[in-house]
Amino acid sequence: MTPPDLLPPEAPDRAAGHGYAIGIDVGGTFTDVVGIAADGTQTLAKAASTPSDQSEGVVQGLRNLAAALHLTLAELLQRTLRIVHGTTVATNALLERKGARIGLLTTEGHRDVIEMREGLKPERYDLRLPAPEPLVPRRLRLGVRERLRPDGRVEVPLDPASLEAAITRLKEEGVEGVAIGFLHSWAAPENEHAAAEAVRAALPGAFVTCSADVLPQIKEFERFSTAAVNAYVGPVVSRYLGRLAGRLAEAGYRGPLFVILSHGGVAPVEEAARLAVGTALSGPAGGVAAAVALAGQGLGGDLVTFDMGGTSTDIALVTGGEAALGRGRTVGGERIALESLDIVTLGAGGGSIAHLGPGGTMQVGPRSAGAVPGPAAYGQGGTEPTVTDANLVLGYLDPDNFLGGARRLDLDAARRAVAALAARLGLAPEACAAGIHDLVNARMADGVRLATVRRGVDPRDFALLAFGGAAGLHATAVARELGLRRAAVPLFAAGLSAWGMLHTDLRYELSRSAVTATGMPADAALRALFDGLEAEGRARMAAWHHGAVAAHRSADMRYGEQVFEIAVPLDGIDWAAPGLGDRIRAAFHARHRALFTYDLPEEEVVLVNARVAVTGLLPRHGDGRAVSAAAAPPSGQRRIRLGGTEVAAPVHRFEALAPGQELHGPALVESATTTVLLRPGDAARMEARGWLEIAVPPAG
Repeated sequence: MTPPDLLPPEAPDRAAGHGYAIGIDVGGTFTDVVGIAADGTQTLAKAASTPSDQSEGVVQGLRNLAAALHLTLAELLQRTLRIVHGTTVATNALLERKGARIGLLTTEGHRDVIEMREGLKPERYDLRLPAPEPLVPRRLRLGVRERLRPDGRVEVPLDPASLEAAITRLKEEGVEGVAIGFLHSWAAPENEHAAAEAVRAALPGAFVTCSADVLPQIKEFERFSTAAVNAYVGPVVSRYLGRLAGRLAEAGYRGPLFVILSHGGVAPVEEAARLAVGTALSGPAGGVAAAVALAGQGLGGDLVTFDMGGTSTDIALVTGGEAALGRGRTVGGERIALESLDIVTLGAGGGSIAHLGPGGTMQVGPRSAGAVPGPAAYGQGGTEPTVTDANLVLGYLDPDNFLGGARRLDLDAARRAVAALAARLGLAPEACAAGIHDLVNARMADGVRLATVRRGVDPRDFALLAFGGAAGLHATAVARELGLRRAAVPLFAAGLSAWGMLHTDLRYELSRSAVTATGMPADAALRALFDGLEAEGRARMAAWHHGAVAAHRSADMRYGEQVFEIAVPLDGIDWAAPGLGDRIRAAFHARHRALFTYDLPEEEVVLVNARVAVTGLLPRHGDGRAVSAAAAPPSGQRRIRLGGTEVAAPVHRFEALAPGQELHGPALVESATTTVLLRPGDAARMEARGWLEIAVPPAG
């Protein structure tokens, strides 16, 4: 079920280079809306997120952006060329187990594949670890009589009576979605497609998804699991995107609505509704896209992204100006085998709640105060101490200048919340607040280690790119803990994920398994396989986009005795010359050597999956930003606590800093939406392209 009216009416012709591009990032606490005009002028607006219906917060954010531009909402939308949206609807549905009621049709005798998984536990030595609860209960996993051989030949034809009985059972159970996963359907999807037609005829309102359409690859568990997740979140995501498109159309928007997907590219809203599982990392992907864009603007090609918002912190790597992609991600305990950005997510943000854990020790997160009620300082009924409350008690935040003065923080309420926890720990409130601040820094440093050291990367060779509304207060402490010498905080830190969504392109991913008895198909078969995928991708892109298109080829490969594959880029291959298979083998050996420091040229090389990514290049609005022409003096000072000592710190206006202006810690740099804490020894310089470059001294 893909609602037919997801896309607004086609946009009228508009003069190229005029109007706004708008990026929208829905976070756990705030919804960020960034508008970039054709001349490069950038405007950020915020609205409280509305978890019950994210579209309400999105439209309010657009109203706030329009007001900041001295326009009505209708006037803004009439001048908007495109909207790109990042949503957490699928993520929340998985984490909170609030997706659709779904059934699974599978080959007779294989209904327990998604419950047996791969036969391994996440923590294999934890004897008390309960088995994961599958998305589809066993009574709704129904076998259908049919069977294909691994090469796609029919062993047992699809039995209509068996299929009809299974569909009748699902209809009686009132399912909203149906996943269809037949054995070896990656090689021949006809049986799955025939079953899907029968399901749609009998259950016209159901969301139906075939595993061969979502992930046409070997490994049944990964394929079945990805299809089941798509069916589980599909109805929720489709309804949300339908509501959002409807609200925008009612408000006067006639342009395209795109959604950023987990791989960092964007797709039309109708494609995002079809492949809802691809939105599981939609929001964090915008921040990584922003990091790649800033790397190209001179920030440096090796970055650790540190996106700290209200409820979570997202960490990723950009190496040589390219974001790391991976497969086999787990979200909410469910395997999603689509290609996605390699992002580590921690339950640590400004709204993370400090509490007593086992043994009476203090812990921070993963539970969050969220948007409602929010931290105690928000004055919306929250009583538990959060990271934001601790930062306010320590003096790092100005209670009168939160969101540029649009909201006043309640310092007394924050003190009461922190003091209540402090009393249980036998600490002074200020010491407890400092402990909360230090503890969340340690957690986030561990998250960076997880994204770097455990992947064989030395983080000291990277710069920390800190963004999200809360990151500036923690960036240099995290950098010190890890031995990073550089940190950078953009002026648009609070809305950088939304900004990044406007600096990426349309992307359509295709893959096919290509396992053969010889390990590598013959040259002619290789060319036909990759050329066919590229032709299919270009045809799909032509329906979305009339501009420039590029295609990128890669493969999942392994040595014959290995179990897991590695991704091998193939863009540098000459596909027309003889010896194609040998060149692909050489590319694999080189990639294996780069990743693991060795290769085995004498071993058999197996090409498992062929991949093509087709991108439609979207126009970029100007990236310039107006900076002050003259160095601005501090706007004042504030008493803050650092290392158990109270000091007077000068306060600088972020937007008033001139290119080349230098600052030294301790100091605070404030904008309407973020605050940067410079600690003693930190040396910062304002760069003309709009970020604060910070030299961080070694710890100790």
